[in-house]
Amino acid sequence: MRALNLTLLTDLYELTMMQGYFKNPTDQMVVFDAFYRRNPCEGGYAIAAGLEQIIEYVRDLHFTPDDIEYLKSLNIFDRDFLEYLRGFHFTGDIYAIPEGTVVFPREPLLKVIAPVMEAQLLETAILNIVNHQSLIATKAARVVYAAQGDGVMEFGLRRAQGPDAGIYGARAAVIAGCVGTSNVLTGQMFDVPVKGTHAHSWIMSFPDEYTAFKTYANLYPDACILLVDTYDVLKSGVPNAIRVFQEMKEKHSDFKGYGIRIDSGDLAYLSKKAHTLLERAGFGDAIISASSDLDEHLIDSLKAQGAKINSWGVGTNLITSKDCPAFGGVYKLAAIRESGDDDFIPKIKLSENSEKVTNPGNKTIYRIYDKENGKIRADLICLADETFDDSRDMIIFDPLETWKKTKIEGGTYTLRELLVPVFLKGECVYQSPSVMEIQGICRKEQETLWDETRRLVNPHEVYVDLSDKLFKIKSELLEEMGTEALKYQ
Repeated sequence: MRALNLTLLTDLYELTMMQGYFKNPTDQMVVFDAFYRRNPCEGGYAIAAGLEQIIEYVRDLHFTPDDIEYLKSLNIFDRDFLEYLRGFHFTGDIYAIPEGTVVFPREPLLKVIAPVMEAQLLETAILNIVNHQSLIATKAARVVYAAQGDGVMEFGLRRAQGPDAGIYGARAAVIAGCVGTSNVLTGQMFDVPVKGTHAHSWIMSFPDEYTAFKTYANLYPDACILLVDTYDVLKSGVPNAIRVFQEMKEKHSDFKGYGIRIDSGDLAYLSKKAHTLLERAGFGDAIISASSDLDEHLIDSLKAQGAKINSWGVGTNLITSKDCPAFGGVYKLAAIRESGDDDFIPKIKLSENSEKVTNPGNKTIYRIYDKENGKIRADLICLADETFDDSRDMIIFDPLETWKKTKIEGGTYTLRELLVPVFLKGECVYQSPSVMEIQGICRKEQETLWDETRRLVNPHEVYVDLSDKLFKIKSELLEEMGTEALKYQ
């Protein structure tokens, strides 16, 4: 991404709508919200990711002469519109939830306030970036949670759906807690740890397994993880690994960071038997790493079976989020301000499916924490100019099941606004932390979740409710739009 101009990374209808607005001039400022409707993997939360790449995209948003020539060749854009595009740049505001934050359905992960043409053009790229990285970060967070403190390595590059998916998927996985990635380019681009062992082909290229292990150990004495399942894990692999460990210990008294990796077979049975052999030989502290099509559910099962695995290499199922391959984020118009007006006019999208009815207005989000333990009690979507006093009782309203409301007693909670300014009047005002700094943020964020929300199956749902003021505006719009609809029945 850093080397590419992605201005034409958009759906054609964004450009045709832009030309429509250009031909029918308007001074409208609009508010668009980017949000999602359901947590991935049937989980209780998601992890926001991708903001750094959105910043890079918006900063570099311009139409090159080659871009203009290509659009001209489509024979659907007029000369005056193409001339306008030559000088195009983003002049609006963007607010976003910082990367690594735990997030929930229906709340804006990102808000764009800009002239309608500018806001429209951003839609596709924003969704492409946020949907992908938030999906993989969420999947990785689940895998890391299942590992219960063991190191998880991201090993998915060769199975990722293209180079970008491999690079930025690995970035997202590290944000969510993976201790490193096998992807060297991701390591270079984002200064994250790169890790790896060796393949079966290394073993097979030597006359015998012992020689292959010994050669590798001499090359990498401080990172000697030996793949033991090329021939027979318990009869050949582990005994040969122990022999090499003994020889290395005799030569290097400080020999450490050694272990084995198992990539096939019954991982619970093999790891327990391998641990017994290693412990008898005096290497009970050896790393036992496993790979082989792992995901959070298999890791959780292996943990329950008492597997002696303390390091996990997770590839295909993580980098593709195999059981849930799409995040489902959307980008919806929420408000319009006409030229000369001071206030935004709330807009709402109706649907026969209640989940698809949008929340109107220029909004922000407050996270409500339990004052005693710091855990998340709910998220509150409200109008951007609303303020609250956490010493007073608060009533929040369910946006879908409108008869539900919750009272939170004053003095029992604290508030934090989640959306922060990223661009103001076209200028970036936000400095992205490093990936490893974001990982630390993400770790602390997940600690604010209740265990019931983090569990892998049937998690507790965190409330994302509306303020009293926003609830009333939405209700009025629904009633008004319903009345209008009846006129045509």
